[in-house]
Amino acid sequence: MSTYLLAFVIGEFDKISRETCNGRVLVSVYTPKGKSEQGEFALDVAARTLPYYEEWFGIEYPLPKSDLIAIPDFAAGAMENWGLITYRETALLVDPISTSAATKQWVALVVAHEEAHQWFGNLVTMEWWSQLWLNEGFASWVEYLCVDHLFPDWKIWTQFVYQDAGRAFSLDSLKSSHPIEVEVGHPSEVDEIFDIISYSKGSTVIRMLHSFLGEEAFKQGLHNYLKKFTYTNTVTEDLWEALSETSGKNVEQMMNTWTKQMGYPVVTISETEENNKFKVEQLRFLSSEIPSGADAEDYLWFIPLGFVSENGETYYTTLSEREGVVEIPDNIANSKFKLNPNQSSFYRVNYNNSPKLYNNIQDSILNGGFSEATDRIGVQNDAMALAKVGLLEISKYFDLVNCYKNEKDYTVWADLTSNLLNVLSTFGNEDLKDKFNQFGLELYSTAGEALGFEAKENESHLDGMLRSLVVNRLGRFGDAKTVEFAKNKLEEFVNDRNSLPADLRSAVYGIALKHGGEEQYNQVLTIFRDTDLQEEKVRCMRSLGSTGNVDLLKQTLDFSLSDEIRSQDAVFVIISVANNPKGSELAWQFLQDNWDKLYNLYQGGFLLSRLISGIISQFSTEEKALEIEAFFVEHPCPAGKRSISQGLETVRSNAQWINRDLDSVISYFSD
Repeated sequence: MSTYLLAFVIGEFDKISRETCNGRVLVSVYTPKGKSEQGEFALDVAARTLPYYEEWFGIEYPLPKSDLIAIPDFAAGAMENWGLITYRETALLVDPISTSAATKQWVALVVAHEEAHQWFGNLVTMEWWSQLWLNEGFASWVEYLCVDHLFPDWKIWTQFVYQDAGRAFSLDSLKSSHPIEVEVGHPSEVDEIFDIISYSKGSTVIRMLHSFLGEEAFKQGLHNYLKKFTYTNTVTEDLWEALSETSGKNVEQMMNTWTKQMGYPVVTISETEENNKFKVEQLRFLSSEIPSGADAEDYLWFIPLGFVSENGETYYTTLSEREGVVEIPDNIANSKFKLNPNQSSFYRVNYNNSPKLYNNIQDSILNGGFSEATDRIGVQNDAMALAKVGLLEISKYFDLVNCYKNEKDYTVWADLTSNLLNVLSTFGNEDLKDKFNQFGLELYSTAGEALGFEAKENESHLDGMLRSLVVNRLGRFGDAKTVEFAKNKLEEFVNDRNSLPADLRSAVYGIALKHGGEEQYNQVLTIFRDTDLQEEKVRCMRSLGSTGNVDLLKQTLDFSLSDEIRSQDAVFVIISVANNPKGSELAWQFLQDNWDKLYNLYQGGFLLSRLISGIISQFSTEEKALEIEAFFVEHPCPAGKRSISQGLETVRSNAQWINRDLDSVISYFSD
């Protein structure tokens, strides 16, 4: 057993327990005193997860017990100590009334992730931190596999495309990214690779490999790998060998292109003069520029290449050279189709060389084609990324977004919203604000009318999450009815804590703060101080940065370092201010003024890196990039070096985007 997996916890806790269905393992959840009821959901998930993993891996959990414990002050989300898994309260406790659907999902995923580590990481351990992804990438993939089994109505794999794959696409498009397998020379360098690449890109390429090899070959290969290396250490090549043996494919040759080099490709498709034949070409995708020189020539990937018609018919091949010609079947070629079915592979698609294909896809989206939500996400997400780098006219992106007005899927809306806010915040200025708000109101109005403010009988788990998202956006865009609803509900909730559903609380707090003043700010603070549920406290503290009052934003920054805020949460309070256009400069100045205190508080660890990235990535001028560089020359942060580089690249990428497309954005919204 590796020493990093050993834990002792001493304190007063309540305990609830249950045996797994096969009676082999006693599962217990330890909660703060008086909160055992809040451990019931995690207990149920854990007790059902262990037998599922035992069956899926074909290997029994080796211990007689699995304890899960909520720790009040805990920097990480959770830690997979063997048999005694430690969690933040917000990652383990679920209140029957005050926990939102999103938090409930999060708890299920984190519990499934940590239990997966009992096999990937604990039973079989990486040889050195360079192979960290063997632990985190696989656990991040398997958690979705398990939660999809336990809660199929959540459509959690669709959310994976938005959450994990989306984060990986964003970070790995930077020149300052790093390969999945990165050399770690000293333990002090370890913190920096507990990042999106190890977790989210790792899980995304595993999902791609699982799809490419097929369920049975993949599952048997994992079993053989775990069986062979039980209680020992491994390197990535050991896993590739096991999967190659069961699949008959050269897995190492394929996967080295994904794990040993950073980045990912964009595949450009063009029509040829021959029916059913299309030219495809791969090139590294960068969010800041179109690659040239070594950035273009030195990168090639083995790509599982797929095509899907708007009716769901598929065809698969591969692309491992720079370019090739693919002949696809009549049933797909003669229909409206897109590449990358189900967004199962890690590449973007550029249809710009074939306006007919692009227009067909846009028409299909408008008229309800592509039944898989993942495909509708992929079309919009790729278009956003291509527009940012100049491979698609920004006006075409806005036209595509308008095709989603009748969309009903939560995750499609979540991804679209994230991307749209990126555009609006980058190009946001006083001259465009009213036009942006009107665009947003028109976009979300159909969904808002269908969902309303109140939950409907027998509606789905995802309907509640979608209502929260849509109400939030309508309120932020200034819909008078929604703003009034939020202010009234906040006032009512201060006096009656059962009057506001958990799913709507973040939206209500944020809208009321944005369009209110000191009265609403103090109401949210009252809720924060009255509750003993950490989830509610986090909701409140992260909402405070939404206020439109500059003095209150300054107060929020000071509040972040007060005794009322746990140090693990202060980072996210500060970032909430940075995310507010009125607060980005305030948050940057606050970081500088309090640098020594913050650096010592977080010991240069991953929370400090997250804070730096969250603040500096809000900016979009070369002048600000130079200012940021100068500060970190005078105030070195070795553990945050990569985050600083990535943040600066984002700033400069935003600046280039504005310089190139601002006139086009102004023109689009002036018509």
